[in-house]
Amino acid sequence: MQKYDYKRELIGNTESWQKVILPNDLFEKISPGLSDIRIFGITNTNDTIEAPYLLKIKSEKKVTTNYNYKILNISQNDKGYYFTIEIPNKEPINQLQLDFKQFNFDWKVSLEGSHNQQEWFTIVDNYRILSIKNAETFYQFTNVNFVDSKYHFYRLLIKSKEKPDIKTVSASDTKFIDGVFNDYNIKSLSVSENKQEQSTDLNIELYQKIPVSYIKINLNASYDYYRPVTLKYVLDSVKTKKGYLYNYRTLTDGTLNSIENNEFKFENTVANKIKISINNQDNHPLSINNVIVKGNVYELAVRFTAPATYFLTYGNPFVYSPNYDIERFISEEPETMPALTLGPEQVIEKAEKSSRLPLFENKIWLYGIIIVMILLLGWFSLKMMKAK
Repeated sequence: MQKYDYKRELIGNTESWQKVILPNDLFEKISPGLSDIRIFGITNTNDTIEAPYLLKIKSEKKVTTNYNYKILNISQNDKGYYFTIEIPNKEPINQLQLDFKQFNFDWKVSLEGSHNQQEWFTIVDNYRILSIKNAETFYQFTNVNFVDSKYHFYRLLIKSKEKPDIKTVSASDTKFIDGVFNDYNIKSLSVSENKQEQSTDLNIELYQKIPVSYIKINLNASYDYYRPVTLKYVLDSVKTKKGYLYNYRTLTDGTLNSIENNEFKFENTVANKIKISINNQDNHPLSINNVIVKGNVYELAVRFTAPATYFLTYGNPFVYSPNYDIERFISEEPETMPALTLGPEQVIEKAEKSSRLPLFENKIWLYGIIIVMILLLGWFSLKMMKAK
């Protein structure tokens, strides 16, 4: 344990499998890859043992099942263009992915379902799909999302005077397994306009370095808008005479627009300073209402095999991630397990290094050896003179 800097006692160890929820203040002191987390136990005989664990990041999971389809016919009236689709599966769907040959359109669509093509039921109405493509940007929102529906036939109406040229239509059932998030308080949020770059910059500072995986930008805008946006975080910084110079890494790119929820999800990244740059191009800057920052919960599923006083140990950037057998036998892990309580953080005391200097670093020994050598040289010199 002396190879590590910190430890916290695990309180309430009563089961063979239990979980440990990692607190936010831990992430400033562990390596970025979480390779230095260990569970050590001290037995009654003062032996040190190690308990294996599985690291769980409670992130959102997306499961998509695609289904075959067949376009039966295409027709037109004064309302627009109709596409009748047959989906032979008996399972529900909740999304149609539309791929067009055209770009730069803004259409409203309606979707109906039927079992016999005689009686039609409305699923969505006046649903907006959009495509923007120019020298600077390319954005498409052409997926039609709706509640789970199970019909044999679907009829899509695209309300357009121009005939839509559909390359493909895909039907799918998409399920989301919700992630578990920590909501973070923002220490400071500053908004500035960069007229030279035609951008709005949001600088966010959190109270500490924590895993971030979700950012939502709420705007005050009653009109349609579309703005490219880049989200970055501060990887490190250098102090100069003019202040700190920050080195940024990109979290994700995307668009702020009036159609979607302006939510940005990305891989968990430990950060405490975030910069959001909105490219306004020649448009008036958007009014920012607020920003929501979240990160997924990290937890350890720990297997205990012997009685001991166990500690969560961390703080060593030079060790590799552990290699445990339980990673290959995940089926042994129970679906639910009680949580352990973490005690206060303790600094691990290191064994003191000997303050005794090596022989030749001790000046008394060094001077003594020099004097002896001088005396020996003098004695040999006198002896040689006498011999002559």
